[in-house]
Amino acid sequence: MTGTIINAATIIAGSLLGVWIGARLSPRLRDTIVTGLGLFTFGYGLLTFIQSANPLVPLGGLLIGALLGEWWKIEEGLEKIGAGLRNLLVRDETRRAKENSFVEGFVTASLVFVIGPMAILGSIQDGMTGNFEMLTIKAILDGFASIAFASSLGIGVAFSALSIFVYQGAITLLSGFFSHYFSPAMITEMTAVGGLILMAIALTSLLVIKKIRTGSYLPALLVTPLIVFILERFFGGM
Repeated sequence: MTGTIINAATIIAGSLLGVWIGARLSPRLRDTIVTGLGLFTFGYGLLTFIQSANPLVPLGGLLIGALLGEWWKIEEGLEKIGAGLRNLLVRDETRRAKENSFVEGFVTASLVFVIGPMAILGSIQDGMTGNFEMLTIKAILDGFASIAFASSLGIGVAFSALSIFVYQGAITLLSGFFSHYFSPAMITEMTAVGGLILMAIALTSLLVIKKIRTGSYLPALLVTPLIVFILERFFGGM
C-alpha cells in the first residue's frame, strides 16, 4: 500500500497547489496546459492500445463493458459521489454556484488517475513484491497533472485521491491472490482496453471534442481479461 499512499498524497498536494495558483494563471494558459495534458493522454492511450496482441479482444471487452456500465449506471454513480461530496463542502448557494466544476473535476481526475497500465501493473508489483517504484513514478506524473487539473476544474480533483486509494489499494491487497490467475496476455489486453478509455477521456474532458460516457466503459477492465481467459482455456490461446 506504500505506493498507493504516496500516489494519493501527491494528488492532494498537487491539487491544493493548483487551486492556490489557479487564480494567478490566465484562462489561456490553463487551457493550454489542459490541452497539452489531453494530447499526452490521448497519445499515451494510443501507445498502450497498440501493444494489444489481438485488437478484437479489447474491442469485445469494451463493447460488453459498455453494456454492463450502462446497465449498472456507473457514470451516474460517479457523478452522484462527486455531487454528494460537493454538497458536504459547499452549503451556501452562492458558493455552490462557483463550484460547478467540482463533479467534473472529481470524475475526470478519478478516471484519468485510475485507468492505465501503471495503475494496474504498479499496484500488482507493490502487492506481490513490495516494490512500489512504478507507483512512485506514477505519483510524480499524477502530482503534476493534478496541478493542471485543479487550476482549471477546482478542488474536486483532490478528492480523486479517494478513488486512487480504493482502486489501487484493492488491487495491491488482492494481487497476491489474483496473480495466480492473471496471465501476461490477460494483463496486456486489460491495459490495452484501458488505453482506449484513456483516449475517450482525452476527447471528452481534456480536448473537449466529443462527449463520451467514459465511466460506462470501466467494466471493460474486468471483462477483457475474462475474454482472454476463455480464449486461453477453451480455444488454446488468441
